[in-house]
Amino acid sequence: MAGLQSGTPQPTEIRLHVRSRELEVAFDDGQRFHLSCEYLRVYSPSAEVRGHGAGQEVLQTGKKNVGIIAVEPVGHYAVKLVFDDGHDSGLYSWAHLYDLGVNHDRYWQDYLNRLAATHGSRE
Repeated sequence: MAGLQSGTPQPTEIRLHVRSRELEVAFDDGQRFHLSCEYLRVYSPSAEVRGHGAGQEVLQTGKKNVGIIAVEPVGHYAVKLVFDDGHDSGLYSWAHLYDLGVNHDRYWQDYLNRLAATHGSRE
């Protein structure tokens, strides 16, 4: 797969595990990530989640049991994930998916910290 993002590892496999609510993504540099649907939903690259600039992010709550119902390819650079809560506006570029995998522990802890600070819930 030739990517438009030079230097970004390219996916070699993308597999949705419906029962465990995980998206498994393998990259051509040997990395393989198992990313929960909840994690992917709360870190959606959409404007609805990220806002239109720094400081405009919208903390996502109540996404613990969200699932993905479709993974749709977008050219040779991204996938569109369709969630069962109706969210479908984020395009997950290879670079974004790779970043979410490599930085999973830090990003997940940051999310949990933001939930705690605002008394938000994953439920």
